[in-house]
Amino acid sequence: MDTRRIKTLISVAKLYYESNYNQDEIAKKLNLSRPTVSRMLNYCKEKKIVQIKIINPFEEFATIERELEEKYKLKKAIVTYSSIDSPNEILNAICAKAASYLNENISDGDAIGVCWGETLYQIAKMLNPRMVRGVRIVQLKGGISHTLSTTHAHEIVEIFSQRFNAIGSYLPLPTLFSSNKTKQIVDQDPYIQSLLQAGIDTNIALFTVGAVQEDSLLFKLGYFSQRQRKMLSKVAVGDIVSHLIDKDGKLCDESLDERTCGISLENLKKKTTRILVAGGSKKHAAIQAALNGGYPNILITDQFTAHSLI
Repeated sequence: MDTRRIKTLISVAKLYYESNYNQDEIAKKLNLSRPTVSRMLNYCKEKKIVQIKIINPFEEFATIERELEEKYKLKKAIVTYSSIDSPNEILNAICAKAASYLNENISDGDAIGVCWGETLYQIAKMLNPRMVRGVRIVQLKGGISHTLSTTHAHEIVEIFSQRFNAIGSYLPLPTLFSSNKTKQIVDQDPYIQSLLQAGIDTNIALFTVGAVQEDSLLFKLGYFSQRQRKMLSKVAVGDIVSHLIDKDGKLCDESLDERTCGISLENLKKKTTRILVAGGSKKHAAIQAALNGGYPNILITDQFTAHSLI
């Protein structure tokens, strides 16, 4: 093939693939017929002058998911796409994926334990109505606080119950009692015992993690003094169902934990399905700690967080 024809082929290819000219425009610009331009474009692909590579982000995610499953011994890792690395975009992406996963996997007779907070609230609102039978929604921890900061505790159970045609069980108690003695007295009540046992008996737990920072919801609820918050921030990196954990996923303060109202981390780990929905740079350390502790066996997160975890 002569040099002139090769240059024409390259010109046609560049105009079409790099400059976004259509075939009619190329024909007019180079004084060629449209069928000739079409044949030249096909020839360029056949002879590898033009090589088209399709990048499928889902293939990449499949690899990341397998790596997460192997590294953290997960039953399943689900990585979803967020257009940008921002808290709101990531929250929307992971909550939509979590709602989709629940819609597809909740079955008759399931008992779903839920915690509270913005992540669970957004998931609840994204759920589709399902005509399943005998499903129960159980609040895993108390949601009453001393401040105006909303936990969405009641709304989450209510919306989940509506979507899954389910019976809802609420835990109308504070997240943290002022003393262990007070909690022991409350725990002796048969009705409270039945509510706490209902949380233990759930086969599915849906939860997120909180980052231990000054603007953390757990710190906003009025349970800790400024001094306690500073002290806890030195060792705690996150909270799971309001239990503060260190970087290895271990409890930070046994005496504090004894005052916490809700399911214990030990009982959480006994559940068949334990779904952690979390993402974003602020929560990376907390998510890592939860995985190190072995609390979830299903992780739903974004691609930025997934890369950080690997």
